[in-house]
Amino acid sequence: MSGRVAVVRGLGGALPEKVVTNEYLSSIMDTSDEWIRRRTGIGERRHSDDSENTSVLATTAAVRALESAGIELGSASSTAVGLLIVATSTPDKVCPATAPKVAANLGLNGIAAFDVSAVCSGFVYALATASWAIGSGAVDSALVIGADTFTRLLDPTDRSTAVIFGDGAGAAYLTAGTRDEPGAILASTLHSDGDGEALIQVPHQGAFFEMQGKEVFTQAVSAMSDSVETVLANVGWAASDVDSLVAHQANLRILNTVASVTGIPESKAEVHLDRVGNTSAASIPLAMTDAGTKGHRSAGDKVILTAFGGGTTWGAVAMTWPEISVVDPH
Repeated sequence: MSGRVAVVRGLGGALPEKVVTNEYLSSIMDTSDEWIRRRTGIGERRHSDDSENTSVLATTAAVRALESAGIELGSASSTAVGLLIVATSTPDKVCPATAPKVAANLGLNGIAAFDVSAVCSGFVYALATASWAIGSGAVDSALVIGADTFTRLLDPTDRSTAVIFGDGAGAAYLTAGTRDEPGAILASTLHSDGDGEALIQVPHQGAFFEMQGKEVFTQAVSAMSDSVETVLANVGWAASDVDSLVAHQANLRILNTVASVTGIPESKAEVHLDRVGNTSAASIPLAMTDAGTKGHRSAGDKVILTAFGGGTTWGAVAMTWPEISVVDPH
């Protein structure tokens, strides 16, 4: 199995209908469009309603990822998808997990399906896990979904968090392939430090989300930069070789600083948060889907994914850009 790797064959995204602008937030709290853009780079975000819970958004993103791979939903069976992972910190219910429900929505009853909770690092964790499963030969295909409705955990009057987050879902469909194929996942690294759990947390049931912004900024830049340098070394790429840096879309300053520290040109950093905010586990697959719709990525381009999230958790993935077409989730 040494030459066998996971290859991304499809990407898809889903966003709620409701657009929440900086101007609207300025009308209900002490903030302004200028203040939000200067500190975060965000211009608007999406908020889900009662009909757009995590499983609904995850299912839509998964359908679009399958369609991107040329697989019609009616043919999506255990032969087309062997594993389904949903990365989320906002499951539909505390128990059971959301992934089996998404699998059932897709007509995939009987396959392995489970949630991964690593907050904003969730998609990187889930993608690495799926790639290991495929690389080992345990399964031949997988759907990896990042989906969060984080706005339901926020204090709507707290400008330090309410202006940052939005809701959404993104998905990738993977099958077994070889390292020289476009879309091949070539290296990954995952880490955690539970001593930092208070930096990003919902401390108890019914509480609002809390984040220590300044400390998170510092640790996120350090952890993501280290992870990027690790996977670059693992695949033998220089920073100048990277065509696309898809970092967790938390804050524009974080994206630019990670690029600067690692030596990757800022122009190579994908930016999607300006239109959707921080969508937690959905941010990386949504940014990838958005990049695919812009047409500035070519099959085989060298791509680095990296994220930092609550736990604390962080990691990175090195891959090449897949040969696919995607649907604009907007």
